[in-house]
Amino acid sequence: MAAMKRPGGELASRPLHFFWIVDCSGSMYGEKIGTVNHAIQSTIPEMVAAAENNPNAQLMIRTLKFSTGASWVTSNPVNVEDFAWDDLTAEGVTDLGKAFELLAAQLTIPPMSDRALPPVLVLLSDGQPTDDYKKSLAELKKLPWGKKAVKIAISIGQDADDAVLEEFTGNKELVLQANNAAALTKMIKWASTAASLVSAPASIASDAGEAGEDGKPTPVIVDMGGRLPDLDDIQDGDVW
Repeated sequence: MAAMKRPGGELASRPLHFFWIVDCSGSMYGEKIGTVNHAIQSTIPEMVAAAENNPNAQLMIRTLKFSTGASWVTSNPVNVEDFAWDDLTAEGVTDLGKAFELLAAQLTIPPMSDRALPPVLVLLSDGQPTDDYKKSLAELKKLPWGKKAVKIAISIGQDADDAVLEEFTGNKELVLQANNAAALTKMIKWASTAASLVSAPASIASDAGEAGEDGKPTPVIVDMGGRLPDLDDIQDGDVW
């Protein structure tokens, strides 16, 4: 998957960094964190299959968790073929700002490559931040890759702060509502396909993400329109 043959030489695949950013605070304990663990684990084969069918991108996965503080579960980017999900547990508070701080440190060049495709950031949370998240979010969004990233948030349960999640995504339509286990599973599966959308030729402007004369990535066009998940077939069931 590292390179694709073409007349006159090879076209190297471009790294695409995909981040799961997971709320592991105490309010996620039980069914919520269990659903997250099971759903993400079950999406891995689908992500591997999608990556195998796309020689243009090298899909790299990382997991960041936050509760009382934040930490990398996956310390370095891992090829999707080698990625294994480590089940998360839930306790503590919701230090979202610390998560943004750690994430921002990884969206600079280096460690990001100037040839990279826009990163995909998927944030899952069921509560309200317990630290000062605004400063670190502002710093994240100032970064070239912070601006270009595709940001998706999954709002878990009725107590999640959707306004904060919308600040993160910059787009209300990309704050996905999940008020029960079936909806959360479907949202996670949909979010896992975002990497395919980003790396599809029809979804990206020509040479998007390549460094310009100033050394910064050029603007990227990602078409997510009309592809949001349809929850009409999910019964209400228990509501969180």
